[in-house]
Parts: sequence; C-alpha cells; structure tokens
Amino acid sequence: METKQWAPIGVFDSGYGGLTILKALRALLPQYDWLYLGDNARAPYGSRSFDVVHKFTLQAVEYLFSAGAPLIIVACNTASAKALRTIQQQDLPCMEDPTKRVLGIIRPTVEALEQITHNKHIGILATEGTVASGSYPVEIEKLFSGFTISQEACPMWVPLVENGEAAGEGTDWFIRHHLTHLLQQDKAIDTILLACTHYPLLRAKIAQYLPEGISIVEQGTYVAPSLQDYLLRHPEMEQRLSKGGEVRYLTTESPETFSRKASIFVGESIMATHVVID
Repeated sequence: METKQWAPIGVFDSGYGGLTILKALRALLPQYDWLYLGDNARAPYGSRSFDVVHKFTLQAVEYLFSAGAPLIIVACNTASAKALRTIQQQDLPCMEDPTKRVLGIIRPTVEALEQITHNKHIGILATEGTVASGSYPVEIEKLFSGFTISQEACPMWVPLVENGEAAGEGTDWFIRHHLTHLLQQDKAIDTILLACTHYPLLRAKIAQYLPEGISIVEQGTYVAPSLQDYLLRHPEMEQRLSKGGEVRYLTTESPETFSRKASIFVGESIMATHVVID
C-alpha cells in the first residue's frame, strides 16, 4: 500500500510563542501532520523593520514550502503584522506553485471580538513591535465601527515566559504594572486581547489582577476554528494535506535549547532539528 506523501500544515513563528497556537490547532485538528519552524536564531522580530521582517518571514515560508507544507500559518503577530499581506499579494503569485497558501492570526482573532465584547471597549496587550505597527486597531477599524481601542506594550512578558518565570512571584509586578496602565487609558474596557502568543501562559495571573467581568481573548481559541472553517471551505487544499497526526519541530538555533524551552509551551517533551533558512 502506497503511503501518502508528507504534506503537513506549516506553522511559523520567530520563536516559541507560536507553539501556543500549534497546541490549539493540534487539539482541534489532531488528524493532520504539522511542521513547526521557530526562527530562534534571529528572534525577536518585534524591533526589526518591515523590510527585514518581510525578508525573514518569506525565507521561512519558502523553507516550509520546500519541506512539503502546502499551507502555512504565520503564528507570529509581528510577522503577521509586518509581512503577511506582502507575501500573500506579491510573493505567492510569483512562486513556482501559486496554489500554496499562507494564513495569519490577526484577522481570525479580530473577527471574534464582536461576539465577545458588550460595549466595544477593547484593550490590547502586545509586544512593542505589534503595538507600534498598529495592526490590531487598523484591522478592527476595517471590520467594525464604534470600537474604542487601547493598547499596552509589555516588553518584559516574553522573556519572563521563556525563562520559565510565568508562575514566579516576580512576574506579578509586571502583570499589575501593565494592566494598571491599560485600564487607566480606558476604564470601560470589557475585553482584553492577548495579542502575543506567549501571553496565554500568563493568563492565570492576568485574570487574578483584572476586575470581574472583563473577558480575556487568547488567539489560539479562535485561530484553530478559523483554520477548521478554512479547510471546510477549501476542500482542494484539505485533500492535499497528509493526515498522520505527526508533528515535527525545526529551529534555527540550538535544538537542545529549543526542545527544553518548547516543553514549557506544549506541555510535553519534544525533540527539535536544527535548520538554516538564510
């Protein structure tokens, strides 16, 4: 019996945060094969220019395509904000196989907000790069009217998570500090979007310091059903994907370091492989 060719869904992030998206995707769609690529050697992307983020993201997309993935999820907010549209509109049509697809995580997250908020006052917690890009306010304003949007950059949250301090007592100060700043901007906020894929690991502490009645939105919760819906609407893509329930991990940095830190995000031990994509 002939075995179907390896055709996983690619998941790309500049580092580790996209693993929270992958975890949600695998939970909802366990039948598919998955190929995760973290560009840890060049992370973080947040402070880099649009041109550099586009270059790095395109290199990662091309690598995942060459590794067999016909569909890629850019599970990085910075890359989704600074590179996705250019790749979709300018790069993909010029590739050898223009039927391959690249999807992001900003649009499906934003689409969910209207069903969650009661008063249209939204708070966004994100990295400095994502806040500076303005991607979430722009996307929200494209889809909805009458929303009040406040943003707060939390530069220390990612290193705290990656160093295993998500549950540490010292992390509480940074959580309280940024939540206070955000709620000072708009006391009517009833929905807070965690617009960084690391932040779900801080959810318990965030909830602890929020007033009652404020909803917390994690991206994976909405990206996963959005992908499921995409595959239902695009059977020609769904049929191309291999379905062995396997997941492989690639990193541009030390595979030992990646494997150790990745376990924080996925809740299981993994073994990564080193690759070069530049």
